[in-house]
Amino acid sequence: MSPRTRSQGTRPTRNRMSQRVRSRRLAADIGLLAVAAAFAVPLAWVLLSAVDPRADVGMKTPDGITFDNFDAVLTDEITYTPMLNSLLLCGGGTLLTVVSAALAAYPLSRYTSRLNRPFMLTILFATSLPITAIMVPVYALFVRVDLIDTMQGTIFFFAASQLPFAIWLMKNFMDGVPKELEEAAWTDGASPFQSLLRIVLPLMGPGVAVVTVFSFVMMWGNFFVPFMLLLSPDQMPAAVSINDFFGSKGAIVYGQLAAFSLIYSTPVILLYVLIARRLGGGFALGGAVKG
Repeated sequence: MSPRTRSQGTRPTRNRMSQRVRSRRLAADIGLLAVAAAFAVPLAWVLLSAVDPRADVGMKTPDGITFDNFDAVLTDEITYTPMLNSLLLCGGGTLLTVVSAALAAYPLSRYTSRLNRPFMLTILFATSLPITAIMVPVYALFVRVDLIDTMQGTIFFFAASQLPFAIWLMKNFMDGVPKELEEAAWTDGASPFQSLLRIVLPLMGPGVAVVTVFSFVMMWGNFFVPFMLLLSPDQMPAAVSINDFFGSKGAIVYGQLAAFSLIYSTPVILLYVLIARRLGGGFALGGAVKG
């Protein structure tokens, strides 16, 4: 068989393969568009209903544009106090989680022990425990130690609930920082804590950013924990106060609900925007380690 004949025989095969690839890509694109639409439709409803004077449960073009919905919810009782409570709870819980996770992950990453693997598996198991399954004993414990209906007690539990997965993430990021950099610092007289603070954490900035965003977002959207542990209305965060729009104040005002939802989402968006550069920056090792 001549080379020309062989090349002509392989062309149909290549054409069929390229058609299959294009078909698979088209199917994948359609699936991704369907998923994107599933997220885009509720978001579009929130954006349109927030400025619609006659918003309802269905999505439609606004009859007119108004900001009365925002004026109605921007009060101390509805927005300002719950948002401040949310910032205190989630900010304090996130700070405590990140600091504790860094201190716990450092020995797991830098020192070898027979207990490392069982401890990490225990942490991984703890991440799968549903909070609803442990809230009854936690509630009883908080009543006994007089932490029920306190902001500090809720912050402690927020941090404890997010700590297992935060340690797992932090340890994996910390493994990517070369130990040779710390050994050089130890030679110069630095302590392990100083090397963690001045070398490891600055180099794993993206890892710290991921843990921070993950912890804050999980706490910010948590309804059940503050609903169970906080009793005073003036201490309720926005994640709980948003429930007031669903019937406890009469008929649902969908425009005000959409406006409050946009305001409620703002801190999470701002947090991501502020540290987005760190999320995509990678490890800033540069030429610090030379072979």
